[in-house]
Amino acid sequence: MIYLDSNATTKMAPEVLEEMLPFLTEEFGNPSSFHTFGSRILEEVEKGRERLAALLCVSPEEVFFTSGGTESDNAALESGVSWDPDRPGLVTTSVEHPAILETAQYLESQGNPLHVAKVDREGVLEIHSLREGITEHTGIVSVMVANNETGVIMPVAEAAEAAHEKGALFHTDAVQGVGKIPLDIDAMGVDMLSLSSHKIHGPKGVGAIYIRKGTPFSPLIRGGHQERGIRAGTYNVAGIVGLGMAAELARLHLEEEIGPVSELMRILEDGVLASCPEAVIAGSGALRLPNTATVLFTSVESEAILTLLDLEEIYVSSGSACSTGSKDPSYVLSAMGVPQMQANTAIRFSLSRYTTRAEIERVLEILPPFVRKLREISPYSK
Repeated sequence: MIYLDSNATTKMAPEVLEEMLPFLTEEFGNPSSFHTFGSRILEEVEKGRERLAALLCVSPEEVFFTSGGTESDNAALESGVSWDPDRPGLVTTSVEHPAILETAQYLESQGNPLHVAKVDREGVLEIHSLREGITEHTGIVSVMVANNETGVIMPVAEAAEAAHEKGALFHTDAVQGVGKIPLDIDAMGVDMLSLSSHKIHGPKGVGAIYIRKGTPFSPLIRGGHQERGIRAGTYNVAGIVGLGMAAELARLHLEEEIGPVSELMRILEDGVLASCPEAVIAGSGALRLPNTATVLFTSVESEAILTLLDLEEIYVSSGSACSTGSKDPSYVLSAMGVPQMQANTAIRFSLSRYTTRAEIERVLEILPPFVRKLREISPYSK
């Protein structure tokens, strides 16, 4: 098996599983219990928090555990439009993850003014489009660190500055950025940040939200004292322990994510462009994550490529896993001005620190003949 779909989810690190196992077996106590068997496990929850805070370079008191990036995104936006009754508006971008866009659209349907900023043809936020939507009635601005489909990195610090100039809060969905690129949260000017464990070789079903000290916040989930009232619910101890270990490993392997992974992506991109005429890399002129490339295979439908690669046990995607099943072309590519016919030829490759050169070379052996064959029979081919 060759797995090149790490933006959808990552392989759990063996060290993470080993760390989690005791809390799935004999150490099953509830950290909120008064007795020693339960309360001693709270120490492991706090250890996980400290590890994650170290990766983010923030105080552990500013980190709160959730069920994942989607919950964190929802909580940030819902809170962001309610902290000041005179600031019910929200501003975001046209290429955000569905966890942001669908929540924003829901809030708009409830009467909250919404402005969606544009991106340019490379997929980079047009900052003037963002600025024109931020007013004295805007409660929160949300701009992702990096796009999950194209890997394009956004000007988060500039966007945060624009939000703060008007007195609005700023949130960033950093699910695809954490552990892949260095993030200086203070320099970025972020008030809230979302992340998810399973994107950094941790378990699914757990994530976190960073909330800068002093930021007004209204809980999305109520019903208990956990997380100092910020997020109620029994602690997912095994998940939190796993996220903590994954965060520690991500911090230790950050240079590896940037260096070797970037080199493997360069080999893949160069090989695809050399062997597949008319192939185009979306956002190639922008700063991108070192592990991500979306290739447009002109005149060849992505579904056909995916099927043939799947038969060879090579696993890639045609975009966001959260959008799989939609008959519409990628809204991210559409926002970049990519024509629908070409958008339907997109294949996303996303690597991880477990990807090997041998795997990339194998893909470059198998993929080009498939593309040539499909292009020969395509009714859209010249």
